[in-house]
Amino acid sequence: MMRALYTAATGMIAEQTNVDTISNNLSNVNTTGYKTQRAEFKSLLYQTLQTRTTTANGENKPVGAQVGLGTRIAATTSMYTQGSLLSSESPTDFAIDGKGFFAVRAEDGQTYYTRNGNFTWSVAADQSVMLTTQQGYPVLDRNGNTITVPQGATADKMIFGDDGSIRYQIGNETFELNQSFGLYQFNNPAGLEKRQHSLLDATPASGNPLLEGAVPGVTASGIKQKYLEGSNVQVADEMVNLIVAQRAYELNSKAITTADSMLDTANNLKR
Repeated sequence: MMRALYTAATGMIAEQTNVDTISNNLSNVNTTGYKTQRAEFKSLLYQTLQTRTTTANGENKPVGAQVGLGTRIAATTSMYTQGSLLSSESPTDFAIDGKGFFAVRAEDGQTYYTRNGNFTWSVAADQSVMLTTQQGYPVLDRNGNTITVPQGATADKMIFGDDGSIRYQIGNETFELNQSFGLYQFNNPAGLEKRQHSLLDATPASGNPLLEGAVPGVTASGIKQKYLEGSNVQVADEMVNLIVAQRAYELNSKAITTADSMLDTANNLKR
């Protein structure tokens, strides 16, 4: 009975994490570039009640007798499928059509990656105007440099191509900025570690960032100006998953109640 109590308790704990994961997906349904997460379960150790041999002369049975000791969360896997491209009126909104990630430099000086292309122009300490995230983190080009409006030009005269190239206009003349968005891909994007503000950090599990256009075999992504990539959360699917998780939680709770009733009955046998 005690085994049943602890086993059902692991199920309740795991399902609570599952509900937390689903709730996070639903809460980020309108977060730009968000990728839905899925809780992955694994079984715990198994206790052997009977071995395959139960007779004195060592004859084998086809199967033994084992009982599991519950479950736990193994991982929360992000699903990096393409989100819907949503039209925007802002010229500093960009959506990635492909598998790439923007590179930004956070306040700790480290480079992070994101699918959130909701950018803006910000004035730096040296009074230059550079492209940043909404939190003020500079967006980086393919050489790891900030994207800055050149002298003599204005931010509204910056021109962005579908291939990530950047130009600017002064009067009636157009000039090359000799910069383009730094877009990176990963062999295993599910291995990226999530940070706040929709930022992702490369890990040994994700592999090193692969710069598009510099690594053979990497298909280049497209850049869509005046678009944002919506989250890939499917609300109907998440609601169904939430109901299933709730029912599983209730079943584990019922197992604890049943085991408690059986223990109570066993304790009352001596009376």
